[in-house]
Amino acid sequence: MKLSVREDPAAAEIEVTVVCPRIDQRVQRIVAAVEMEDRRLAGVADGFLRVLSARDVLYAETVDGRTFLYGEDKVYEATATLAEIESHLSGTEFVRASRQMLVNLAHVSGIRPYLNARLELALDNGERLIASRQFAPVIKKRIGL
Repeated sequence: MKLSVREDPAAAEIEVTVVCPRIDQRVQRIVAAVEMEDRRLAGVADGFLRVLSARDVLYAETVDGRTFLYGEDKVYEATATLAEIESHLSGTEFVRASRQMLVNLAHVSGIRPYLNARLELALDNGERLIASRQFAPVIKKRIGL
């Protein structure tokens, strides 16, 4: 892979161009990572509204009608629904893991089969999540299995 960066003081914003012989999974992962860089999510913790970078969110989950964003060591109550978050993060590393959960594949450090065709996902911070069998094929495809 060849990487070049060119500084242009006249540029109004950052522009990223990917030139490749064909679009494969590696290129798609690069594009998803760049796409996620500018995405922000809002969540409440300790009584304060916080704006989080999507790349810092490990997963999002709905519990008892409330949606939570899980960071490395803190949990935030989201201001949006899970469906709204999924729509906002389309084209990024986030993928549906169950009806109640989205997971950031950039933070998945391991994967293994689980009971009834489900998947166990190991995250960077040591947490383990279970992906339902309905969404397991999509996760496998997205990580290249």
